[in-house]
Amino acid sequence: MSLFGRVTLAGSEFINKRGLYAGRRSTKVHVAVYRRTRGRMGSHLPGWSEPRIALIDHVGAKTGTKRTSPLMYHEYGDAIVVSGTKGGQPTHPAWFHNLMANPDTTIQIGAEVREVRARLAGDEERDRLWRKMAAVYPGYDFYERNANGRKIPVVILDPR
Repeated sequence: MSLFGRVTLAGSEFINKRGLYAGRRSTKVHVAVYRRTRGRMGSHLPGWSEPRIALIDHVGAKTGTKRTSPLMYHEYGDAIVVSGTKGGQPTHPAWFHNLMANPDTTIQIGAEVREVRARLAGDEERDRLWRKMAAVYPGYDFYERNANGRKIPVVILDPR
């Protein structure tokens, strides 16, 4: 892990421990830059080589509003895996509820847009995937500790 990677991890832990959220504006900027550059900018976690970021499209479970969330992802065969860490906060992120209500969606990885169907990983599969994800990015261990007993969901995005 690079020095910059350690600094970004420490900063992330500091912010998430206090329940701070950068807000929708920063998410909109991230999504706009990612889309405009076809993933050349915004597709990596700053200071890290392995953790990658994908854009996950979802439809509001209550509102029907189309939204996009930049999320760290991991490959799982032909599928993509994301986790509802919400920085270790006590509730699941909105995108998780949206995907469970409307599982057919699209994701963008770099310039490629894929059609996927979301499903919640079962307990055994979740635990196995969680260990692999935490081996790539140790921030997951912090998120799990910070969640105070909330079982962080792991969502598998299967190709369709």
